[in-house]
Amino acid sequence: MLTKQKKDKIIARFKTHANDTGSSQVQIAILTEEIKELTKHLKDHKHDYSSRRGLIKKVNERRKLLRYLQREDAKAWEKLTKELKIKTYKLEERKPEDIEEEIGLPVEEQEETVETVKDDAY
Repeated sequence: MLTKQKKDKIIARFKTHANDTGSSQVQIAILTEEIKELTKHLKDHKHDYSSRRGLIKKVNERRKLLRYLQREDAKAWEKLTKELKIKTYKLEERKPEDIEEEIGLPVEEQEETVETVKDDAY
């Protein structure tokens, strides 16, 4: 668990304005530090399953916040991920043409195939 002093340092470093304590950037930074501490703990205590569950919850919460930040403010997301050294992937806008190339069917044929499968299922 983070001490008050550590948390205050993180907030001071990542805040977006003077009274900021809960922006996405701050929440992600705090979660990242908690994840690091839990990871160290779990290396020593491999059978601590309740802490492992807490770690997974924190990782998922951070992932959701990162996805939100990327969608809302891509520049801030990029800066934050570099600063925290978080491995992430960039969200991509998928166009119908891109999907056609992946699957190998034009969009119209894909829709017909889906309808045929639905009709055949009953």
